[in-house]
Amino acid sequence: MSEERFGEFVLVRRHGPGHVAELVLDRPKAMNAVSTEMARSISGACAALGEDRDVRVVVLTSTHERAFCVGADLKERNAFSDADLLRQRPVTRGAYTGVLELPVPTVAAVHGFALGGGFELALACDVIVADRTAVVGLPEVSVGVIPGGGGTQLLPRRVGAARAAELIFSARRVEAAEAGELGLVDHVVEEGRDREEALALATRIAGNSPVGLRAAKRALRLGQGLDLRAGLEVEDAAWRATAFSGDRAEGVAAFNERRKPQWPGE
Repeated sequence: MSEERFGEFVLVRRHGPGHVAELVLDRPKAMNAVSTEMARSISGACAALGEDRDVRVVVLTSTHERAFCVGADLKERNAFSDADLLRQRPVTRGAYTGVLELPVPTVAAVHGFALGGGFELALACDVIVADRTAVVGLPEVSVGVIPGGGGTQLLPRRVGAARAAELIFSARRVEAAEAGELGLVDHVVEEGRDREEALALATRIAGNSPVGLRAAKRALRLGQGLDLRAGLEVEDAAWRATAFSGDRAEGVAAFNERRKPQWPGE
């Protein structure tokens, strides 16, 4: 396993041959509250991961025992002028869009508090694995703002418009069991096993074609919100990007030869 640090608060670990990358939130003294510096580091790490063709899956984790991420650093913001807040906006927005726009499948490993921007970082991932200590929510209206890291758009895509409205308007926190029932998270696992289970899922995913994974993610993301006919055109374009690839040729050959594929990744 290799490690690379992005600033003081973000760490990237590459597991095994490097196909699974772990994006680690590492600001334990502040329960991973997203400061300007931390947001900039998340953006930088995502840019590097997005350009790394060896990476097939990214897992988003936390080093804090009791929190995934508690959202925006309100202590920092308390000293901001309006001009400061306006200047910070593109930096913090870049962190959330950085995770959202990663071209490979992403899995969030959530335990403890994942609130506000913390939950939005998880929502930006394709799959959320949470342990039984997880508490999630978008409480921004209780401090006079709204979810600004994608929450008003990503949550209704998960749970529907009415459910998302109720959760955002009430600002209520949802514990793991109910979060699983409502679809706020995808898998609820035993306490302390969120990272292990997320990495295991990522390893399974990473065994598949890197060309196929990127194309499938592109089709899934671009097709959201389109009518069926337009969505099928998005799917067809993504299929064409894989159908004549080296990965497709290797996959078919490996199937017929009853062996494990050796993906060329192109």
